[in-house]
Amino acid sequence: MKSHLKVHYFQHIAGEGFGSCYDFLKTHQSKITATEFFALPPDLPLEIEALPRIDDVDLLIIMGGTMSVNDEANFPWLKIEKRWIRRYLAAGKPAIGLCLGGQLIANALGAAVSRNPFQELGWTTVHRVPQSATQCFPLPSSLHVMQWHSETFEIPKGAIHLAENDVCRNQMYQIGQNVLGFQFHPEITPQTLELFLENDDEVAIFHGEYVQPANQLKQSKQSKFIEGNQLLNQAIEYVVNAS
Repeated sequence: MKSHLKVHYFQHIAGEGFGSCYDFLKTHQSKITATEFFALPPDLPLEIEALPRIDDVDLLIIMGGTMSVNDEANFPWLKIEKRWIRRYLAAGKPAIGLCLGGQLIANALGAAVSRNPFQELGWTTVHRVPQSATQCFPLPSSLHVMQWHSETFEIPKGAIHLAENDVCRNQMYQIGQNVLGFQFHPEITPQTLELFLENDDEVAIFHGEYVQPANQLKQSKQSKFIEGNQLLNQAIEYVVNAS
């Protein structure tokens, strides 16, 4: 893992922070900066020049959010964010997208994001997709991870489909060796989960057989978070070392 990386993250909801990988990146003396889209005045148009210079970012991490990538009318900065992501990816630089972030990368590259047949909220298992390609991010045969989504991405053209489950087919993809998109939340920590569960309005829109009760999730043991957190650290090393 390279040290002293300039890491920038896109944050879409207040309080979410950087998830589990903050300590990992700080261990490697990374300089961490953020764009807080949620804090932008709604009546003030965002100019792309207000976002970081692409040359000043060594690793981009795009976090989750409660909005849809398709809701540009209510969140006009989404259009500018996707335009900047396209420019960044065209430069061949490392990027990781987490849930909404994975959807944003896919959508920026022309892939559709739409309602999944079922909502997923809670701890679920995803499975590695068998691959014929040799240059793939190494996944275990199955992973126990946190889900929190209503929508899902199509796999972008030219990307490799890495993970799936029976509820949502597209759980993870890879573009080249420098971009990884996740539908699930490997970055989740007990503190972040508690924050998510405090949003009663957001929790209330989830229902169905693949939605776990909030009181059950509040009792999640620390050990449940480790597998996803370690996976995210490995993902960061993978995309950074490819550059």
